[in-house]
Amino acid sequence: MGLLTRLTGTRYAAADTVRRPAEEVRAALLGLDGEPDVPFRVRAALPDERADLVAECAVPRVGVRLRTRLRLVPDRHEVRFLDERWETRPSDGTGARYGRGHAPAVYRQWSREAGPDGRRRRVETFRFDTRELTDPLRDTVLGAGWTWRGVFRL
Repeated sequence: MGLLTRLTGTRYAAADTVRRPAEEVRAALLGLDGEPDVPFRVRAALPDERADLVAECAVPRVGVRLRTRLRLVPDRHEVRFLDERWETRPSDGTGARYGRGHAPAVYRQWSREAGPDGRRRRVETFRFDTRELTDPLRDTVLGAGWTWRGVFRL
């Protein structure tokens, strides 16, 4: 795996995986929308989003909104994706931030509680990993025999 492949999050399907037609890949990705264990929704992209499908997720508890735009390239049997992230965290005083590209992140919230020995300790009360959005999408694409290719612009 090269450096650029690693930076963009590109993954290749196993050589023995049967390549599915583009319509089946599209249907499988849209089918993730109703799954109970995925924290996002998948929809057809609007014309100004310059993509075929969009997966989006909002986590108001930590002030994060995620969007992954997907473009199917049937000639090359690959799905190109672009991750985008908006953060509005009033607690750190930096205001709103925007980021794009493959950059997995974990958001956590902590509280202080008394432990069994009476000492105060930090306890994690909330955790969200951005891979909860991208991993089901990636696994669906790779399972269809296609390449999951990260890009910096669609």
